[in-house]
Amino acid sequence: MAKAFASQGDLSEKKISFTQVGEGLYAFTAEGDPNTGVIIGDESVMIVEAQATPRLARKVIECVRNVTDKPISHVVLTHYHAVRVLGASAYGAREIIMSDAAAAMVEERGQEDWDSEFGRFPRLFQGHEEIPGLTRPTTTFSDSMTVYLGKRRVDIMTLGRAHTAGDAVIWVPDQEVMFTGDIVEYHSACYCGDGHFHDWPETLANIAAFEPKAIAPGRGDALVGEDMVTKAIANTADFVRSTYKPVERVVARGGSLKEAWDAVRAACDPKFASYAIYEHCLPFNVARAYDEARGIDTPRIWTAERDRQMWDALQG
Repeated sequence: MAKAFASQGDLSEKKISFTQVGEGLYAFTAEGDPNTGVIIGDESVMIVEAQATPRLARKVIECVRNVTDKPISHVVLTHYHAVRVLGASAYGAREIIMSDAAAAMVEERGQEDWDSEFGRFPRLFQGHEEIPGLTRPTTTFSDSMTVYLGKRRVDIMTLGRAHTAGDAVIWVPDQEVMFTGDIVEYHSACYCGDGHFHDWPETLANIAAFEPKAIAPGRGDALVGEDMVTKAIANTADFVRSTYKPVERVVARGGSLKEAWDAVRAACDPKFASYAIYEHCLPFNVARAYDEARGIDTPRIWTAERDRQMWDALQG
């Protein structure tokens, strides 16, 4: 490649925050790196998103141990991406939960995704030697399931395709707080490389219908208060729409992937260039939008080789 992916040179440590989003509910965030949610029940703790490696997971555990000594019993993974799931072994949880669709994608493309993401974003995989292999769930569900952490009820459900075809959200009804994974972002770019642009806005509307008082998003700061929740959902919808529409127009006139890239840059750079991981996400977002606009419903599997071919095409 004539030029490296944006995140290959991103090696600086990020500042960690551990923000309370409700009673016994926390968001572990790190300046645009993947977030992790923490749900503390009467008897045990549920983790939402595992981080990319056991080393990173232990940073989450350290924060958890500052607020509770209850055992970690459950890990919920909102989708299959390597940066979300490969740290799961560190928690020692008796249950690892995914949707049926996400579990199927682990088998279909989990190893390829791991290899691809490792090359794209090496900082997140420091300590990768500890990863025991692909993370597979012990429990799956089709549409929804409920877990009780003592008396605390946690609802895990799918509300539609968005970031991937297997996205799950986690709803804590006693606090009206939702953990959305990468379906919702705020001032952090959405990664759409395995996404479904047409479905994403409806899925966001389904989240909004719960009227959450707070959201722990996939990346970026915790969103506390209905005003921040509304802004974040609108911001995510705008990002997805602004990425897809220019590509759709290019495809309609028979244009190339490079022309789609130029069109998205013209439309999105003025609004989103300052967002965390914007440059990292952009080439994959354009490539997926180009495929979807041409009628390819199931995202093609990313591999290290396909990454290089796509990047070379975008560089002209």
